[in-house]
Amino acid sequence: MYIYYYNSPLGRITLASNGISLAGLWFDGQKYFESTIDGEKTQKYLPVFGQAEHWLDIYFSGKDPGFTPPLSMERATSFRKTVWEILLSIQFGHTMSYGEIADIIAKQRGTGSMSAQAVGGAIAHNPVSLIIPCHRVIGSDGSMTGYAGGTDKKIQLLELEKTGRFMENSIPGSK
Repeated sequence: MYIYYYNSPLGRITLASNGISLAGLWFDGQKYFESTIDGEKTQKYLPVFGQAEHWLDIYFSGKDPGFTPPLSMERATSFRKTVWEILLSIQFGHTMSYGEIADIIAKQRGTGSMSAQAVGGAIAHNPVSLIIPCHRVIGSDGSMTGYAGGTDKKIQLLELEKTGRFMENSIPGSK
């Protein structure tokens, strides 16, 4: 497993790769940090890290990157993959609720209902945050519930997507 570090306006991000595709992207210290990394890791700059870095540069400039670097979801259950694929369909600047995602999955599976809590669990374990945009999922009442990177970062990311910039004086560590 290979790792690379990216310094974002919201703090350092650790990226992980199997050598071909992106297997992880976490704000340092977030919940489930480095959850897809087992055993030894080597710090090495790879082409996939270059693609992810380019994506992050565009994103943090307040624009939709318009592409997705190659992702590795091989260590996920089929349910988690389904949830993450729905997350990838949420457009830049838009949000969806846990319940809406549960309804989509219930329709896909031909079942009467799906648990929004189960969807929340799958979202919480998203190993490629930002690129698989779990920050775009909100409570059915519009509340900023659950984000492994912290609710403060979730608010900042949604504000960036809405306005193209961060809210003044609200970036951690800024004055």
